[in-house]
Amino acid sequence: MEKSTGVATIAINPIAMRPHRLCIAPMMNCSDHHCRYFWRLLTKNALLYTEMVTPAALIHGDREGFLLFNPEEHPVALQLGGSHPQDLARCARWAEEWGYEEVNLNCGCPSDRVQSGMFGACLMAQPALVAECVAAMSANCAIPVTVKHRIGIDDMESYSQLLDFVRTIAAAGCRTFIVHARKAWLRGLSPRENREIPPLKYDWVYRLKQECPQLNIVLNGGINSLDECAEHLRRVDGVMIGREAYTNPYLLAEVDQRLFGSNTTVATREEILLQLLPYVEQHLSRGGQLNYISRHILGLFQNLPGARKFRRHLSENAYKPGAGIEVLEQGLALIRQETERAEVQAAARTTARAAERTAL
Repeated sequence: MEKSTGVATIAINPIAMRPHRLCIAPMMNCSDHHCRYFWRLLTKNALLYTEMVTPAALIHGDREGFLLFNPEEHPVALQLGGSHPQDLARCARWAEEWGYEEVNLNCGCPSDRVQSGMFGACLMAQPALVAECVAAMSANCAIPVTVKHRIGIDDMESYSQLLDFVRTIAAAGCRTFIVHARKAWLRGLSPRENREIPPLKYDWVYRLKQECPQLNIVLNGGINSLDECAEHLRRVDGVMIGREAYTNPYLLAEVDQRLFGSNTTVATREEILLQLLPYVEQHLSRGGQLNYISRHILGLFQNLPGARKFRRHLSENAYKPGAGIEVLEQGLALIRQETERAEVQAAARTTARAAERTAL
């Protein structure tokens, strides 16, 4: 891993000039640089987002640790969580200097910790402040400043309030809005419940695009398949996938072909894992721990024979001192064994059914 120069080291499909067509959401404790490197093996074109980071962490903490990313991750965007225009502007400049393609302001996270810091979803109640933040950020960097938000919070019950929020921020220079199509209840629901309980209102996001055709509208929330992505893309400019991309990452393997028009061959799960090994070895050679990477690939073989054994083997062994790539190779061997066993059993069932038909 090295400091990005701002120039991608991978060939990006020209069709990906609209990277918001498919985005992978910023997820705390999930979308770190190891995870994003892994995702990039699955899709070259989807836009990746960092975990949310606060201006205070960048200004007073380990700035390099937060901003460092692998050049292979491009296109990648930095998400910030804050509400002080001057601090956000300062961080937006750093985002540009470090080579990020975009800087995003979080106006959608409903957690108590975020609310206490006066950022996240609670900012939807203060569109003028968000507009001030966006204007300050845009004035201090040349990369796009975008906003991720909900369709409302608490007592914000009407579509007109959502429209007013978006128009106020757009007047400050924002052109891309990533809209989680659920309200956030800041009182009474946990962050997890806020991802599941409030009803999805995709029609509000579709309407937002119809009434603001000059804006880039990206839909987020409850999307679990590429078929759903394709359907939404008939109505909006882009889609963002969150937890499904993390728990079932192989979902991303056909993104470039189905959504970006790529004619490259879809890699198998085994090929993806083997491509990851040199990166893992490099990480280990610098004193890193295997589980820092392996935790992100637990769902790679989801729904296949041996998937549970694979997850268990990695979970029980990758954290141990001295654990190396042999843990991953052993996990892959389990998958191969279970796949072979399943194929033998399937062949036996086919033979038995054929014998039964012959006997009849």
